[in-house]
Amino acid sequence: MLQIDIITVLPELLESPFQHSILKRAQSKGLVQVNLIQLRDYANNKHRSVDDYAYGGGAGMVMTIEPILNCLNDLKSKRQYDEIIYLSPDGELLDQQLSNKLSLCQNMILLCGHYKGIDERIREHLITREVSIGDYVLSGGELAAAVLADSVIRLLPGVLTDETSALYDSFQDGMVAPPVYTRPADFNGWKVPDVLLSGNERQITEWRHEQALERTRKRRPGLLKEGE
Repeated sequence: MLQIDIITVLPELLESPFQHSILKRAQSKGLVQVNLIQLRDYANNKHRSVDDYAYGGGAGMVMTIEPILNCLNDLKSKRQYDEIIYLSPDGELLDQQLSNKLSLCQNMILLCGHYKGIDERIREHLITREVSIGDYVLSGGELAAAVLADSVIRLLPGVLTDETSALYDSFQDGMVAPPVYTRPADFNGWKVPDVLLSGNERQITEWRHEQALERTRKRRPGLLKEGE
């Protein structure tokens, strides 16, 4: 079972994503356990403050070392973690290959930043990996943590109803997914390609590969190697 501990100052932002659909089913099956950790519980001051002004001036507050260290020490006293991940705009870009790798972990911590970020010394000494979900800035790391967790949890064996479904996701083979169709085969003159109705598995497989390749060339050419 995979355990994901998410450290946050706003756990209520993360309650809904894990209480529905595939993520809820994964937890109900005992395939993953997601714990939302309130960072303020580890602050040693009466106001439960976890931020302070930045040295050198400038707008915005910075998350302080002590509560994060207290929290990490508490969590690590109970189990060993494969990764302690900080969600950051300048981190390693999340892609399918990284999600595949993280799905092999047994225990991971996701640290959600807030304000102007966290004290750099936390990143230097306590974090094992930094991950970004894109080249833009969010109000906090919570939504990024939910995205990362979703991309990893759906890969765990037994989570999806069809065990092979995740193998055919976009990016698993370095390309985007081909187009998909369902009933009816003819809707207002808009028809499903004949090959998909043929029952010929070899031709269908070839068609899907060709369509995925062509769609990738048009929409995400940067994914392809030179000559593809």
